[in-house]
Amino acid sequence: MSQSTDPAGSGGTPGAADAAAAEIAAGYAFTGPALDLGALLWDGQCLPGRQIRIPLSMLNRHGLVAGATGTGKTKTLQLIAEQLSANGVPVFLADIKGDVSGISVPGAANDKTAQRAGEVAQEWRPTGCPSEFYSLGGIGPGIPVRATVTAFGPVLLSKILQLNRTQEQSLGLIFHYADSKGLELIDLKDLRAVVAFLVSDRGKPELKGIGGLSTVTAGVILRALTAFEQQGAAQFFGEPEFDTGEFLRTAADGRGVVSVLELPAVQDKPQLFSTFLMWLLADLYGGLPEVGDLDRPKLVFFFDEAHLLFHDASKAFLESITQTVRLIRSKGVGVFFVTQTPKDVPADVLAQLGNRVQHALRAFTPDDAKALKATVKTFPHSAYDLEETLTGLGTGEAVITVLSERGAPTPVAATRLRAPQSLMGPVEAAALDRAVKASPLYARYAEPVDRESAYEKITAEQAAAEAGAEAAAAAAEAGKQAEEAARSPRKTPRPEPSLAEQVVGSGLFRSLARSIGTQLGREISRSVFGTARRRR
Repeated sequence: MSQSTDPAGSGGTPGAADAAAAEIAAGYAFTGPALDLGALLWDGQCLPGRQIRIPLSMLNRHGLVAGATGTGKTKTLQLIAEQLSANGVPVFLADIKGDVSGISVPGAANDKTAQRAGEVAQEWRPTGCPSEFYSLGGIGPGIPVRATVTAFGPVLLSKILQLNRTQEQSLGLIFHYADSKGLELIDLKDLRAVVAFLVSDRGKPELKGIGGLSTVTAGVILRALTAFEQQGAAQFFGEPEFDTGEFLRTAADGRGVVSVLELPAVQDKPQLFSTFLMWLLADLYGGLPEVGDLDRPKLVFFFDEAHLLFHDASKAFLESITQTVRLIRSKGVGVFFVTQTPKDVPADVLAQLGNRVQHALRAFTPDDAKALKATVKTFPHSAYDLEETLTGLGTGEAVITVLSERGAPTPVAATRLRAPQSLMGPVEAAALDRAVKASPLYARYAEPVDRESAYEKITAEQAAAEAGAEAAAAAAEAGKQAEEAARSPRKTPRPEPSLAEQVVGSGLFRSLARSIGTQLGREISRSVFGTARRRR
């Protein structure tokens, strides 16, 4: 080990160094269940007798896993997820690069894992976790995860469509109208139909009392939707809508199920998948009851590539994230953001993350050096020279501080992390496909369903309106002919009602003609994030 873990001002005295190491390790000696992270690094040595841990009960206090590319963040997620599963806690992981699927099968023993296990006093046994694999809209391997446009809500959709504040407010108005009229926005064609209706001659009066919708803004929204669909994103919206309660399952043996969202097929659309992850979290928040502090969380949600979520986010979006993260803790859900530096996460969100695993940072450029100094300032007072330590950590090493069982921060501890016991890499494509199709959830979500929604209702109303106009014209012509016949002295038999008159007089026509201007269903209520509340 390099000088990176030398303590600041230790004086080099063995007795003083031993006392300092013992003091740090004492901060991690918990009485309740805890996850084992690794062994303390101190004064250039790995101390296997000084174990660094995190209390299971504190995993719902959220956390941050950060570090430069290639420093071991993914393996840290795998290590924590394995132990959560073993303790009966379900886990959600986003697999951006396609290398997390190996968590489902036992790892392969080799010299590296044996060496690492020996260094940190780990009893390494190859073990896989019960796992389910998902994909966004069925793109790529996995059980399709879909959301309805109504459930997704205007705030998150504005983020994906990259709308400005004025356009986001207009989209919110469109959703409000659809909600109040009970017009379900199942897929993108439903939203397109409502937007087009509200700027039509018949639809403009509907929003006149609350500001209306300009044709320019409507045009921007429609063009954004078109571009979005051309990216293949239309598949993400529709039914059957995924029930995020599926993430809370445990296996028959009591272990928590690890839900892996496979994203390699959409990794070139980071704003899309990062916002979808936020929808999953917001939907969980809206559907779970308050439980307070538990002895173990109900779910731990790992939010990978978190910087993509916050990039160019609107004020409303950031406020919603902050509030969701703050409140979801009391529902038993822990959230870990995974990114490169803490500065990627807004200060209001970062302040709520009680557990920190900071892998190595690089300082090759002035910006890197600035980010390093900013990162050091986010840690509690430490006996380490953190600037030196963070730039000298090796792969699979990290600086850690967590919340103790009393809720107080533990001493900062440089740590050599344990090796995951599942496969550190992807499973074969054929094996992944078999696992997906063998899942009991596959039949429930695999095939899309297209039922009647806003598009069909508006199309029917338009057809009825056109038929009504034709019927009115035909009725006027028939009336004109009747007047002419009345002037004739000869009596003529009363004609049968014309087809147009039959259409106008039918109950179906009257119902369709009223469909847009009247309440069609219960008004949809929305959560703090603008997502529709699930009726479970």
